[in-house]
Amino acid sequence: MTSRRTAAVLTASAAVALAGLAGAPAHAHGSMTDPVSRVAACYAEGPESPSSAACKAAVAASGTQAFYDWNAVNIANAAGQHRQLIPDGKLCSAGNDKYRGLDLVRADWPASKLAAGKHTFRYKGTAPHKGSFELYVTKDGYDPSKPLKWSDLEAKPFVTVTDPGMQNGDYVFEGTVPKKSGRHLIYSIWQRSDSPEAFYTCSDVVFGADSGGAAPSASAPTDDQIEDGTDESSVEHGGHGDHDASTGAGATDAAPEPTAEATAKATGAAPEPSAEETEAAPAATPAVTASHAPALGGAGDAVELAETGGDANTPYLALGGAAVLAAGAAVLFGATRRRARRG
Repeated sequence: MTSRRTAAVLTASAAVALAGLAGAPAHAHGSMTDPVSRVAACYAEGPESPSSAACKAAVAASGTQAFYDWNAVNIANAAGQHRQLIPDGKLCSAGNDKYRGLDLVRADWPASKLAAGKHTFRYKGTAPHKGSFELYVTKDGYDPSKPLKWSDLEAKPFVTVTDPGMQNGDYVFEGTVPKKSGRHLIYSIWQRSDSPEAFYTCSDVVFGADSGGAAPSASAPTDDQIEDGTDESSVEHGGHGDHDASTGAGATDAAPEPTAEATAKATGAAPEPSAEETEAAPAATPAVTASHAPALGGAGDAVELAETGGDANTPYLALGGAAVLAAGAAVLFGATRRRARRG
């Protein structure tokens, strides 16, 4: 095989690998389960027939799909600009109209018991990502009968953690809960470091007696419930589609497969070879075919990162390798042409 044909084969193989990685399925991303978030509590009750009055009202406002998509209350391009992007009164939905039921003002949301002092927090990560968590608690005097505002939260997070470990599909980390009494709310922000995307949760909690009345206890969805609802979820795939114009909140739509021409342009590789150049070329080696793209993270996978396709230490290795292969083919192709002209 000539060097020209070798370069063509390598370029085509890299394009196949990149297309396979871009189109490979990923899973939606997660929500707080200790203390239980509003969206997780309502999903656990069942989107079709929730038991609590608050979740019934939330489903009536948002529809059932928002709760089948319980693990994707996100802003796709947040990049740390949470307060600028999310308006007062819409913190629990992250300004995403799809989840507007989570912002309903009521004092009977299912709640978790919480006490001051050391606490182990759990966040179900249905697709692991590198990033940091910040947890805020509402100030003394918090009134759940009023829309939640940024100014209702303490100025600084009481827990900040980066890349916590996972156990059985949950991010698990320790924190010290400040002394509070009565009904409050824990607000979490999970900002990815491998993407500008961020996720948000509201968890209703009660310290001691609930002065607002006998609200039901919140329960997290079980693994069986999570598995049973995957067929109804609309966000279990890679990429982010249409963004809300004001907040950047986006549904996770499937990314289209790139053409060979687009892949070559993006990587700086040579254009697609002609039929004459490739007719004698053998099939691509298994090392770079789409069928050998790395598996992406799912519930309970502690080592793989969704969309990046790598583990916690090498999130970009597979994608970078395919891109380098394509670039290398382009260099070889260019060198062959230069030698031909000099000859």
